[in-house]
Amino acid sequence: MSNNSIIKVEGLHKSYKMGNNALHVLKGIDLDIKAGEMVSIMGSSGSGKSTLLNILGILDSHDRGNYYLDNIRIEKMNETKAARFRNNYIGFIFQSFNLISFKNAMENVALPLYYKNISRKKRNQMALEYLDRLGLKEWANHLPAELSGGQKQRIAIARALISKPKVILADEPTGALDSQTSFEVMDILQEVNQMGITVIIVTHENDIAHRTQRIIRLRDGIIGENKTNGNFQPVNKEIFTNS
Repeated sequence: MSNNSIIKVEGLHKSYKMGNNALHVLKGIDLDIKAGEMVSIMGSSGSGKSTLLNILGILDSHDRGNYYLDNIRIEKMNETKAARFRNNYIGFIFQSFNLISFKNAMENVALPLYYKNISRKKRNQMALEYLDRLGLKEWANHLPAELSGGQKQRIAIARALISKPKVILADEPTGALDSQTSFEVMDILQEVNQMGITVIIVTHENDIAHRTQRIIRLRDGIIGENKTNGNFQPVNKEIFTNS
């Protein structure tokens, strides 16, 4: 396996039991993503893209095949071990933001550090720094219900970044946003990628996919297309300081 692969998948299969039948969702996926790449995964509903993302995020396990994360083979593991791997390697961004409604912006961003046994004072200090970098420091004490969709997604990005992951997995990160806010979020994700973090985005939007370096299309559980985006343009403005 290539040493600079952050994610390597070989012959990956996944089925789900549906009563007496089984739904074969992934039918032998081979995938190699280099450290520092920005990749989009596309496909129609039912093509297997969310299942693949859940396996890459160690939220679900595969039935057959091999999955290597940073040269470590990922096999079925208990939730404690899986959570430790996720916290050390992966940051998640979701379409629905997945913020905790009764915690303010600062507390939501600080949450991953709780599992790293960092003191509350230090967690909150770091969370404020990330909110500041994303232009939201003055919203630190606001609850999610008091924030716009774009602000919520920026908070979700700050939360994903605070544990300094090697990989960001984003599942339809612009799906709940208007066009202008979507482009702003993609600017941020491109700058995150330029900091050296691998970014993998599941999307059904062509204009979002074309903001990434490589586009992978799933069709009926297999990769139908895997091509470099020749029109890829790195973001040319600084969204937040890389301090």
